[in-house]
Amino acid sequence: MASAPPVAVPNRTALLTVTCLGQFMVLLDNTIVGAALPDMQERLHTQLTGLQWIVDAYVLLVAMLLLSGGVFADRFGRKRMFLAGVVVFTAASVVCSAAPSIGWLITGRVLQGIGAAALSPASLALLAAAYPVPQERVRAIGLWAGFSGIGLAAGPLAGGVLVEAFGWPAIFLVNVPVGAVLLVAGLRTLDESRNPNAPAIDVPGTVLSVLGVGTLTYGLIEGGSRGWTSPLILSSFAAAVVILAVFVVVEGRVPAPMLPLRLFRQRLFTVSNTAMIVVGFALMGSSFFFSQFFVYVQGSSILRAGVQTLPATLAMVVVSPFAGRLAARYGFRIVVTIGLTLAGLGLLALGFVHADTGYTNVWWRLAVVGIGFALTMSPLTGAAIQSVSPQEGGLASGVSSTTRQIGAVLGVAVLGAVVRTRQSGGASFEDGLNSAFVVAGIVTLATALLTGLWLIKSTESSRSTSPAPRVHENTTSH
Repeated sequence: MASAPPVAVPNRTALLTVTCLGQFMVLLDNTIVGAALPDMQERLHTQLTGLQWIVDAYVLLVAMLLLSGGVFADRFGRKRMFLAGVVVFTAASVVCSAAPSIGWLITGRVLQGIGAAALSPASLALLAAAYPVPQERVRAIGLWAGFSGIGLAAGPLAGGVLVEAFGWPAIFLVNVPVGAVLLVAGLRTLDESRNPNAPAIDVPGTVLSVLGVGTLTYGLIEGGSRGWTSPLILSSFAAAVVILAVFVVVEGRVPAPMLPLRLFRQRLFTVSNTAMIVVGFALMGSSFFFSQFFVYVQGSSILRAGVQTLPATLAMVVVSPFAGRLAARYGFRIVVTIGLTLAGLGLLALGFVHADTGYTNVWWRLAVVGIGFALTMSPLTGAAIQSVSPQEGGLASGVSSTTRQIGAVLGVAVLGAVVRTRQSGGASFEDGLNSAFVVAGIVTLATALLTGLWLIKSTESSRSTSPAPRVHENTTSH
């Protein structure tokens, strides 16, 4: 009897293609929405608060469910979780495109976040299982990150073209054919795999984290329109503090927490994740306003604004592959500190652009911001991974991605609050944007000082306790 043909090895090319396309769809959605915000504001008759919720509803769910999504994939099947994520994300995109009101659109974005939180970690887990040899795995993950990074860069331009031609619903409909291809190809080519030793799902931690950060985000976003001293806003801040305090207590007691607090006893882990929160805060918080600046302040069309924002994303895609190598050669502290300094200075420079500032004096500021943040993300993830045991590298990478997403949620909320507060005081939208960019720049520069002072000490400490000075392998997860 002829032996059955091997399945895993011939299917690895198809698996790599499918997982890359899935991550491409998720990252495209991250940046394509930004280009459509001005059109959404006009057609849905919403204010800045509504735009903030359109972005944060998605990012919040991704941030809070990312770690759980990875555990679900390991426990119940990576193929199953990947395809479930594709179905939910695609169906949610249809809901978003057909949304008759801001409420329906936000609901669709919540569902998209749930789908992305299942799809993204499952795609990486499928790759890791299919490429057990470390060198092959590193190359596969590099291709996964590089191809999916194209989605990050293509978002502003694709969004501008689609919105200009068909209106904002088109940016969500583009996910439907991609999702259909992923579903058919995934059913045919992916092999199921799971980790029988995967930890139990931390249901209390997941629920508390969503409620705590969600309540805090509500207060930050709605405070600008309802008044910072209104009973509802003050109550939301108080509730957030209580819920997050309970979350910390619960995570310290459950046997398999979604966020193991013991990891934060490592100074390198704590400093790198603190810096990653700021990266998400400043990057996502500032990029939320890029298209709005060009459309509302400088009078560009939505298509032209999409092109004008490209220097930031292109710089990130080009520089990101080299950041890990630079960190391996020169150390985390130097590369991260230089990156945060560049990003902070670029954001400060954006705080001084005006309606009559020529684009030749704007694009380089965006590029500096992109280069700076590109130099920080992979090394910060690598620093977090190096601070823990090799068996916990995947967990450390997941925590690093989660902290960046939490920072993104807070960035859109806080910097939006800065703009609204300035406007309520009589300032123009342009002045509000300038203040938001300056705040983001100051926070980023302060974090550069933190990493410059502490990452070197942390690295030395971790080297004295770690069995091997391994440089990060999985640092390209977005």
